[in-house]
Amino acid sequence: MPAVPRHSSVKCITPSGFHRMAYVEWGDPANPRVLVCAHGLTRTGRDFDDLAAALAPHYRVVCPDVAGRGASEWLRNPMEYQVPVYAADMVALIARLGVEEVHWVGTSMGGLIGMTLACLPGSPVTRLVLNDVGPVVSGASLKRIAAYVGKAPIFPAFAAAEAYVRVVSAPFGPHSDEQWRRLTEHVVRRDADGRYRMHYDPALAVPFAQDDNGKDMALWPYYDAIRCPVLLTRGAESDLLTHATAQAMCGRGPKAKLVEFAGVGHAPTFMHADQIAAVKSFLLDNN
Repeated sequence: MPAVPRHSSVKCITPSGFHRMAYVEWGDPANPRVLVCAHGLTRTGRDFDDLAAALAPHYRVVCPDVAGRGASEWLRNPMEYQVPVYAADMVALIARLGVEEVHWVGTSMGGLIGMTLACLPGSPVTRLVLNDVGPVVSGASLKRIAAYVGKAPIFPAFAAAEAYVRVVSAPFGPHSDEQWRRLTEHVVRRDADGRYRMHYDPALAVPFAQDDNGKDMALWPYYDAIRCPVLLTRGAESDLLTHATAQAMCGRGPKAKLVEFAGVGHAPTFMHADQIAAVKSFLLDNN
């Protein structure tokens, strides 16, 4: 496995035009066993560096930056920042990879993308990890997210950016100083004047502003249609995926296997050994 990932991109299309979606990949590029890892709303594919390093001996691990984030291009129409568009982009990515099947790890928004793909007939997703997300997304968590998306200040130095990330990402749970640095460095970018800003299109906030009703988002028909094995990982203190919803997911549809992590809210980062071990065990289970 290389010490650093390989960088590439794929052209995707929406009604407003083409855009380039960047991704990094780890492991043997000829390995037909592919794992796609999709990140949360304002994060990037580099969130999965630790998980990718652990799984690269077994998979070609591919971690995209969803449109409007990280190294990917921004969309011309902000109202296209929606899960169906992201799912279509992932179909283009899977076609580029040249495989018929993939395993999928999705954190929050990335899990919604995976669920959208996995519920469809003939889906290429044959094993699915939903990280702190399910068919009910609480209105309270949506309100919390809407309060900060697209509203981050410009930071005079990296230390100020890291302090901000530590605050808005406090639900991630305890992390070392080195881990917080890594959780920051790929979600900010440095401007020509030396200042830092969040590395995503502020227009991600536009769809939230159009749907500010405070209600839970319910997607049970999507979840119930999934036919592949599902692992549900949850922060025990999560406000996005409630314990009641997680328990319901274990009893209907694909009947997910549930693993909860104490001291964590939304969402587990897969930077800790116990979190990585849970995902690795599930993905490599041959049953």
